[in-house]
Amino acid sequence: MKKTIRKFSFFVVCIGLLSSLSADDKVYKFTMATTWGETATPLIDTAKNMASMAYKMSNGRLDIKVDSANKHKAPLGVLDMVKAGQYDMGHTASYYWKGKDINTLPFTSMPFGLTAPEQYAWFYHGGGMELMKKVYDKHGVLSFPGGSTGVQMGGWFKKEINTLDDLKGLKMRIPGFAGEIMAKLGVQANNMAAGELFTSLEMGTIDALEWVGPSMDISMGFHKIAPYYYTGWHEPASEMQFIINTKKFEKLPDDLKEIMVDAIRLSAYDMYIQNYDMNAVAWQQMKTEYPNIQVKTFSKQIMDEMKKANQELRTEMGEKSPLLKEILDSQDVYMKKVREWTKMSDYLYLKDNL
Repeated sequence: MKKTIRKFSFFVVCIGLLSSLSADDKVYKFTMATTWGETATPLIDTAKNMASMAYKMSNGRLDIKVDSANKHKAPLGVLDMVKAGQYDMGHTASYYWKGKDINTLPFTSMPFGLTAPEQYAWFYHGGGMELMKKVYDKHGVLSFPGGSTGVQMGGWFKKEINTLDDLKGLKMRIPGFAGEIMAKLGVQANNMAAGELFTSLEMGTIDALEWVGPSMDISMGFHKIAPYYYTGWHEPASEMQFIINTKKFEKLPDDLKEIMVDAIRLSAYDMYIQNYDMNAVAWQQMKTEYPNIQVKTFSKQIMDEMKKANQELRTEMGEKSPLLKEILDSQDVYMKKVREWTKMSDYLYLKDNL
């Protein structure tokens, strides 16, 4: 404990010295675009917290203005805007860019992959940051982990799913790579806009959907319509992303570069724990107000087929992109190493104490 306190004190002193020994008192202004609307807690909070931390740690020399999607109207255009210099920074998610560059996909989360603590360890100690730099260098931006939602739930279903036949023809909002896996199992997968989801589920336009977890699902009201809440498999560690225009970042003095990177890392961790607490609180409210909700897990038959489809798609993508294969192989190798400890610590602890 004493060593931990000394390390923390040293960190605080260093930050103070960096600020006080700065080469100039110039204020460096940055603009940040987010994919999130003003009410998308905790996502929008993370961007604002990062800007606030950077401002305080730099004694006001880093001034970052955050614009939500309500302001710039291009939630899925953040990467392009930062690349072009319309914005200096962005807070978003890497897998949104898979249509532009398939190699960006694994830096958010992969089905049946690393959990949030495992993925953070891979980023910072298992080569993930170096691989992310290799991908994003050609886009002219720097990319950093930007906060995790942890394990996302598998979705809300109007009817119970017991067999593969129950999935065939099912209309489900489930986007991206997970949607491709579900499609292989016969699901009619689509990516419907957020504002249409509740009405579409209520009216039967879709039969099921996945969103995030209790923290963000509760305000959408899906639990009022679909009583079967399935556990997660497709996004076990959904990591958001901070991106910075490389040329703009390089113009900063060295001390402000360090402060910006530290503010990013701290705000990302804060989002993970904030969302964890929000999930717990929201789930208590959900199950109290709607006791008919049933938490379900997909059967072994369904999970086996999902894993098979997942592996087939990964192999196909890896054959098309050697860099993607390198990233996925890196995650697989790291998971084999770290998962032994996860089982010994978290899994067996929970198994023996639930």
